[in-house]
Amino acid sequence: EYNFVQWLSRHNHRTNNTHKFENRFPHRKGKYPMKKYHMLTSALVILIGSVAFADDEGQNFVSIFDGKTLEGWTQRNGTATYEVKDGTIVGTTKAGSPNSFLCTDKLYGNFELVFEVKVHNSLNSGVQIRSQTKGGPQGRVNGPQVEIEASGANGAESGYIYGEAAGGWMTPADKLKPHKHFKDGEWNEYRVLAEGARIQTWINGQQISDLVDEQKLQSHPKGFIGLQVHGVGNSGPFDVAWRNIKIRVIE
Repeated sequence: EYNFVQWLSRHNHRTNNTHKFENRFPHRKGKYPMKKYHMLTSALVILIGSVAFADDEGQNFVSIFDGKTLEGWTQRNGTATYEVKDGTIVGTTKAGSPNSFLCTDKLYGNFELVFEVKVHNSLNSGVQIRSQTKGGPQGRVNGPQVEIEASGANGAESGYIYGEAAGGWMTPADKLKPHKHFKDGEWNEYRVLAEGARIQTWINGQQISDLVDEQKLQSHPKGFIGLQVHGVGNSGPFDVAWRNIKIRVIE
């Protein structure tokens, strides 16, 4: 009597013979459907990986923090400390210090900037763009700043644009609405797109600001990127950390 057990035994035997055949005649590999399936799957994995790599490379993003040192960066103003820890830049407040900034040595005009940031719930911070100093290299840092702060219970202004020592809020009052897109105590992904007078920002994929400021473009058309540790008087210490800082220059 031919039953299911016998059929299964014969099926396994045929499968084993198939593998033996391919081992004895490697030039005939690919003749069997299962082998074709594996080859197709592998090809798709390679293709998907290539597309992802091409997309990242095609955008011409360049890391401006090597994850190991602060090479290419210079501290301006204040006495807060900046150090590299586990592939991140950690800025820590110091009692009595004014605002401190760790600034790129290179200047940027039109660009797309991406980074991740995590900040202490009691600390206000920000990232300067197109910024400069007044009265020499160690003068007061000034220019547009992308706001960073914990959302708290009622939301906050993360992602809006502030004129650091340059007139205060650039984001109009009617658009300066508190929100909770910034995740407290977690890493948050920022994206900043600056093209001409238009500056757009996103936090965790959510667009926060779309600002056009012709006047600020005239006064700050190009400048450094700066990581701010805000002054906190005699409180603290508090810290803020950045990682995966990349920029794409727009010609």
